[in-house]
Amino acid sequence: MASAAVAMHELGYQVTGSDQDVIYPPMSTFLAERGIRVMAGYAEVNLSQRPDLVVVGNAISRGNPEAEAVLERKLRYCSLPELLKEFFIRGRRSLVVTGTHGKTTTASLLAWVLESAGLNPSFLIGGIPRNLGQGARFTDSEWFVIEGDEYDTSFFDKRSKFVHYLPEVAILNNLEFDHADIFPTLADIQLSFRRFIHLIPRNGLLLANGDEANITPLLDIRHCPVKRFGLGVDNELRASGLVLKEDSSEFELGGTRFRIPMVGELNVRNALAVTAAARHCGIRDSVIQSAFDSFLSVKRRMEVRGEAGGVTVIDDFGHHPTAIRETIRALRVKFPGRRIWAVFEPRSNTTRRNVFQQELVDALERADVVVVAEVARLEQLPLGERLNPEKLMQDLRLTGKPAAYLPTVDSIVDHVGSGARSGDVVCVFSNGGFGDIHNRLLARLGAY
Repeated sequence: MASAAVAMHELGYQVTGSDQDVIYPPMSTFLAERGIRVMAGYAEVNLSQRPDLVVVGNAISRGNPEAEAVLERKLRYCSLPELLKEFFIRGRRSLVVTGTHGKTTTASLLAWVLESAGLNPSFLIGGIPRNLGQGARFTDSEWFVIEGDEYDTSFFDKRSKFVHYLPEVAILNNLEFDHADIFPTLADIQLSFRRFIHLIPRNGLLLANGDEANITPLLDIRHCPVKRFGLGVDNELRASGLVLKEDSSEFELGGTRFRIPMVGELNVRNALAVTAAARHCGIRDSVIQSAFDSFLSVKRRMEVRGEAGGVTVIDDFGHHPTAIRETIRALRVKFPGRRIWAVFEPRSNTTRRNVFQQELVDALERADVVVVAEVARLEQLPLGERLNPEKLMQDLRLTGKPAAYLPTVDSIVDHVGSGARSGDVVCVFSNGGFGDIHNRLLARLGAY
């Protein structure tokens, strides 16, 4: 929503917005720097200027005072995906990046490759790519790169957002159970992806992770070309000769050797998908590699926030067990021999529930020391659906890993500050602001 607001502002529209009382960086800073006023809290008075169009985010539900006023006054309204479809995507060549993990990184890398090729793409990405400086841009180019989220569109349209994005090329990176608040089962998520796949035209392309068992049932289609990518021998687009280094990763595809300045197998898969999509767009391998060489990644994806007292503090958006596990694996490569702390805030609608009770143990125990913050809004969930933090602690300790469940950011900062030693790596996993914990950790660690 923030990226789209800025893009609309740059097209000449007057844009204001409303959000919850807590608006956190990087998006709060991003909006303020561009002169977009955000009103804290929702109120009918925020619509006093009678806007020409109200774009309703998918976090808004009936009972919200502004939503109720929009309906009552019969103001023109739409969802964000509808806005994008009709104002920006229709008539363009839409490249849609989907999957449970890696969407933001993959979409950012793909947009940068197209930018480096001189194609001046439009893009909308759920983060801020450091090369591009913003999460959205709308140009007169025929190319549009967009991160395709499977979450629902709005309270008045319960379909996944990505069904609005008119895909010519679709990347399906992976598929796991997530968003337990709207998808009862994995099969329901697969159905949503199946509907998306059926929107790809006959002259389009589906690029699918051929190593992902949950994707395989979706690929028996005839209406558009399908190419499977991955590390397995059965993939048409197979990465071979894999080399994982502390500051980069390498792979070979179709006789060309590629190098990315990112760490870990998950990023190799992301780059593999981008390479295949870029080739479809007619971009030469040499241009693709040049873009890879200059790629600066995305904020909040294994982002080093600083070092104090010899301790490195990292910010990561990971909030699904697989993402946490793969990030810790990558940290092992990037920081060999160093002690790794995982500080995790169970904040998403899925990790607050017990559907990942064991999976979180399996992911977090790959760190050397674990700290789990108080589960957000736990009282809002039925007792039988809640993540059990006491059991999580018990199971982690049974693996031999020190683990602590701490209720406040202050207590976490004190715990890490007193226990970390020079050479440690502290990775904070959260999809929220987490009380500015990164800066507070750095301040505490640097005080001694």
